[in-house]
Amino acid sequence: MVHRVEIVEQAVRASGHKLSQLALKMGKSRKWLYDAFENPTLSIEHVLEIGRIIHHDFTQDIPELRRNYQPSDTATKVEEVKWKDKYITLLEEHQKLLERFLALQEGK
Repeated sequence: MVHRVEIVEQAVRASGHKLSQLALKMGKSRKWLYDAFENPTLSIEHVLEIGRIIHHDFTQDIPELRRNYQPSDTATKVEEVKWKDKYITLLEEHQKLLERFLALQEGK
């Protein structure tokens, strides 16, 4: 029997998302992500969070998710993640602009 962490890892690797970026969006370290792929007790909440980030519906792959989560729960959490992703993107853009500004200041 394939365990849910194996399903999650396969989906993440197939998605093309970089593991370091996935970990960053989750607020975790890359090591945490690698450890999670080895953890047979990875929480359902983490599975759903990974699914939202990589845009994968694990309720189709993992039977226990179908029993425990209603579509409305998932839809609400997906919306929350969209805002979180937008916020992270904005912060990254701000950091780049700040670095450019500081580089210009040093050049004067």
